[in-house]
Amino acid sequence: MKRLNADIITCRKCPRLVAWREEVAQTKRKAYQDEDYWGKPVPGFGDPDAKIMIVGLAPGAHGSNRTGRMFTGDASGDFLYPALQRAGFANQPFAEHLGDGLQLFDVFITAICRCVPPKNRPYVAEIENCLPWMMAEVNLLTNLEGYVALGRIAFDGIQRMYKMQGIDLPQMDFDHNKFYELGEGLPWLLSSYHPSQQNTLTGRLNEAMFDAIWSRARDLIRKKG
Repeated sequence: MKRLNADIITCRKCPRLVAWREEVAQTKRKAYQDEDYWGKPVPGFGDPDAKIMIVGLAPGAHGSNRTGRMFTGDASGDFLYPALQRAGFANQPFAEHLGDGLQLFDVFITAICRCVPPKNRPYVAEIENCLPWMMAEVNLLTNLEGYVALGRIAFDGIQRMYKMQGIDLPQMDFDHNKFYELGEGLPWLLSSYHPSQQNTLTGRLNEAMFDAIWSRARDLIRKKG
């Protein structure tokens, strides 16, 4: 995993994303002017024996692109990590920076795209450039049982990853708390609305709805165990 992460961090496959992530890291947000931004692709992280892969869209411009760790330092993480702690998947309800003591249990967090895209909208070609990194992570997680897709792009990206490998999946439609078996020998897939402020501040996703996802995910791995 360390070798894979080193390769991810040095990736420059997508010129548009390289330019944008570096521009954001140079201009910075006013609140973080005194901080050094990460400004590189963000690798996944978590329990090497993870049974669940949590899949997001991409680093936030002033979250992961600043801190260098998925869902760290922004509002999405502020909603995600308390839920993970309540379900027993994390040791603390916050993720502020590398070295803040965060530990994950049974879960590994990654994303469809490793570089922040302008307006949070990666091109299809950029997604396809990036998905092999997630394929490699999946292959290294030998105890993997299922995916939790945070948002439609993550949900579609997981399907695209298998399509790129020539694997046909059943017909699936995105919605909150929908569960799918992908096929014999493949992980299951559970979908959730993304914990972005666009969803949490509007009430489209609330704490109880999000807790239901992690409770269901916990039950699924306990059932198999």
